[in-house]
Amino acid sequence: MAIDTTTQPTAPAGASLGTPRLSTRDKLVLFVLCAAQFMVALDFSVLNVALPDLGTDLGMSRSALQWAVTAFALPSGGFLLLFGRIGDLYGRRKLFLTGLALFGAASLLATLAWDPTSFLTGRALQGLAAAAIVPTGMSLLTTTFPEGPARDRALGISGTLLSLGFTVGMVAGGALTDALGWRSTMALLTVFALIVLPLAPGLLPESRTPDRPRLDVPGAVTVTAGLLSLIYALSTAADHGFGRPDVITALIAGLLLLAAFTFVESRSAAPLVSLPMLRRRTVAWGNVGGLVTFSMMSTVIFVLTLYLQETLRLSAFETGLVFGFQGVLSAVAGTMAPRVIGRFGARRTLVGSLTGQGALVATLLLLNTHPWSVWLATAAVSLASVCHLGAIISYGLTVTSGVPDEEQGLATGLVTSTQQVGITVGIPLLGVLATTSRDLLSGVHTVLALDAAIVLTAAVLVGLGLRRGQSRV
Repeated sequence: MAIDTTTQPTAPAGASLGTPRLSTRDKLVLFVLCAAQFMVALDFSVLNVALPDLGTDLGMSRSALQWAVTAFALPSGGFLLLFGRIGDLYGRRKLFLTGLALFGAASLLATLAWDPTSFLTGRALQGLAAAAIVPTGMSLLTTTFPEGPARDRALGISGTLLSLGFTVGMVAGGALTDALGWRSTMALLTVFALIVLPLAPGLLPESRTPDRPRLDVPGAVTVTAGLLSLIYALSTAADHGFGRPDVITALIAGLLLLAAFTFVESRSAAPLVSLPMLRRRTVAWGNVGGLVTFSMMSTVIFVLTLYLQETLRLSAFETGLVFGFQGVLSAVAGTMAPRVIGRFGARRTLVGSLTGQGALVATLLLLNTHPWSVWLATAAVSLASVCHLGAIISYGLTVTSGVPDEEQGLATGLVTSTQQVGITVGIPLLGVLATTSRDLLSGVHTVLALDAAIVLTAAVLVGLGLRRGQSRV
């Protein structure tokens, strides 16, 4: 008989399933860790609406503005695995605090930027800080809260704020830019860092592996260079297409470096990424589900933003309100997700969430030029985001459940790398079909159809892959 190896939280006697009681200190620790994750998620989107004003103020051309996003994405995605492992070996709390301090200083530099170079330097340092904050913060969370209802609830709150931060950034970015100018978006991040940083040292325990194997330098070099090359290629292709020589060169180099990384890890005595871990079905298929839900949902938001503004002629603020409603429903979903996972298990929740996301994206194929389409878009993307949030939380649980504490940095590094790569790859791979189409509405329909098909196919494959893993237990 098949045995469900996904997390099945059990509540202590007298407690309701999925709603564990947390001590005051646990709540404060959770606040610090989740506030840091929210701050980083906010940084992904808060600047988007402000880019035209930013370009005018600093004298950046339209083609150069992509670097406002790419300068952050390159280091934040490229250094995740390396920093996750450094945190495992030398102290997650120490690296987390260093990342917070760097993030605050970098945000201040971006706020006060006097030319494009100083601004892009601030953005790159923000990305580097995010690469330290995200994996160490997730590792501190999973090692502080034991497997079961407490961790489910903590990851549920963290996943909600991750999704909400991206949405709030879109709404807040437009409002702040209109009221106070683009610099206020960076100043907001500085304020966040100043709030979180003083609280963290007295609350967070130090956490590292019991022994300290040597850092896998060849693995660190190849995976970091490979991710940097791949993210650069995909980020640049989103604006300029895949035909540019630098995009093709970076894409090939990234794939070759990642292949070299796999070869190096198979022969390393202390690998940066444990290949046996990657062969675990929960880790492999959980990350497939995470990659698909992030990449495809970011694509939906991108093409809907184009559709709402260019086809339905909504203002940037009105478009932000559409996604603001999505954020409210996501927050509600975050409070319910641990109970759903407690009842059905992380595997079933992941598969069901992917199925729901794909089906709801398919309903967006009914969008047209009539004004009532805004209500369809609002309802469908909001409900799809509820399923998306369920997939985020359940894939994180699927990947990290059963992993020893000394390898949590590796597991959460994979989780967060999947998030970063997923957010990066969806738009250049599919979104370009909308931006290059002669008829925007037709292009949007093509993207949405492919998006829904990919998510639904992934739901089937993830379900079968995890089910086969169960039957061997």
